Amino acid sequence: PLGAKKKAVYIALNKPVGITCTTERHIPGNIVDFVNHRDRIFPIGRLDKDSEGLILLTNDGDIVNEILRVENHHEKEYIVTVDKPVTAEFLAAMARGVRLPELEVTTRPCQASRIAERSFRIVLTQGLNRQIRRMLEVEGIAVLRLIRIAIGSLELGALEKGAVRELTEVEVRGLGG
Repeated sequence: PLGAKKKAVYIALNKPVGITCTTERHIPGNIVDFVNHRDRIFPIGRLDKDSEGLILLTNDGDIVNEILRVENHHEKEYIVTVDKPVTAEFLAAMARGVRLPELEVTTRPCQASRIAERSFRIVLTQGLNRQIRRMLEVEGIAVLRLIRIAIGSLELGALEKGAVRELTEVEVRGLGG
C-alpha cells in the first residue's frame, strides 16, 4: 500500500579492508554491492578503505543522526597496530588530544591503552575523517592495521570478516533507535 512504512533494517558488518563505505554503485568495491541486501541500505558513518571492523548499515535515516551527532558522544573503540613501539608518552599524547594542523583542530580527549609492544586500544567520541591515522601521522607513526571493535555498547564479537548479521531489538534500542 502507498504510504506504508518500510520495516527498518539494522545490520552489523565486519568490513574487510578494500571495501569503500559509499552508496555510489559505480565505485568498485562499494559497501552496498558487497552486502547485497534486498532493501536499499546505507552505512552509518564510515570506515576508510584501509580499515576493517564493525560498521552499521540501515535504511533508517533517523538513527543515523542519533549515532553520528557529535554531541551524543557515542564511543567508537579501535585496536590499532603501528610501526613503532607504543610508549606511555605516546598514549598520553593520544589521550590528551592531538592538534591536526591540516584541519585546524585539536582532537577531543580520548581513552588509549597499550595492548602489546606495537598495538593499542583507543576509544573515540569524535568522528573526524581518518582521525586515528591523522593523529598518528602527527606523531610520526604509521598504521599497519586498524580495526573498529565497538560502536557504543555494540561489539564486533565473533562476527567473521565479511559477514553480516541483523541487530537485535535490544541492540537497536541501545543505539538510540
